[in-house]
Amino acid sequence: MTTANTDATNLRNAPAGGLIREDVMEKIWQIDSFPLPLTDQCSKDTSSSDYKEFTMDELGDSDTDNAHVDGSDVDQNDSVLGTRVGNWHQTALKEIRISKRANAVTSIGRQGTLSYQVSQTQKRLRRDVESQMCTQQASVQGDGATVAGISAGLGAWIQTNTIRGVGGTDGGFNFTTKIIDAPGAGTPAPLTETNIRDIAQEIYQQGGMTQYLMSVPEVIRIISEYLFSASARVATMTNDDASGTKAMTAYGAANVFVTDFNQVLTFLPNRLQKLDAANSASLYFTDPAHLSQSFLTGYQTEPLAKTGLSEKRMVSCDYTLCVLNEKSQGVRADIDITAPMTAS
Repeated sequence: MTTANTDATNLRNAPAGGLIREDVMEKIWQIDSFPLPLTDQCSKDTSSSDYKEFTMDELGDSDTDNAHVDGSDVDQNDSVLGTRVGNWHQTALKEIRISKRANAVTSIGRQGTLSYQVSQTQKRLRRDVESQMCTQQASVQGDGATVAGISAGLGAWIQTNTIRGVGGTDGGFNFTTKIIDAPGAGTPAPLTETNIRDIAQEIYQQGGMTQYLMSVPEVIRIISEYLFSASARVATMTNDDASGTKAMTAYGAANVFVTDFNQVLTFLPNRLQKLDAANSASLYFTDPAHLSQSFLTGYQTEPLAKTGLSEKRMVSCDYTLCVLNEKSQGVRADIDITAPMTAS
């Protein structure tokens, strides 16, 4: 029941659509402006072909029997050639279509304008590229007709420092086909502390220096929760006020794991990394010094042919992921994200 006055309800119910002006905030509140953890680790390079090649080399094992008689002749060849590997480029794009009227009217937060849509679409494209680089996807040579070129993801590159579920197989560069093969999925199994220590040790012995443990949020949480458990006896709640006069800060998560080899592994949750399969994910051990993102053409916004009362834009990039020496990286694949982490 309304009052005898002309009140707000009367104004709101007046034909047609009421007489109260809408009060809508002009700011658009985004919840999905995510960082790009793998992209940010990669150095940036340029390509001159749709197949980016480079060479990998290593010093090899040291020789403890390297002793020679004084004055003796030298008749040996200790030169070593590197190996030539590469990855195919991938073109990623998004299209924008805005009508002439939509661009002209006053829309909330200017969402209908061409400039706003271009800005947002550029961000969406970068997220697509980030997600793709985190996959186990094999490389594909495009044929210019029906098959698109595909850049192999990080999970396909790594074939040396790996732990997989039962039945899982390594991918890696195929020297016959020049394709980076996808790994085969194994049976998902719980992550263990021994897994992390073993892979970190393998990378160290190969000459790499891991900096990050990157995975989906579920896996990072599993690791953190384990480190606070009785099994780990590693992380404990701390109070940074020795006097006891201030409120204690409860640290409910761990964010680094220090190995026996002076490797400080920083946990890097990646919201754009996808599960490899249902309830199965990969944990990447990354060394940014050996990761590169190479562009044939960088991120570009180009107008498309005008065919009517609309404006069209294409946002695109032509890129590939280069793992400059895959022995510097590692992966624990086929992690069961529904199971807690264990000691071994």
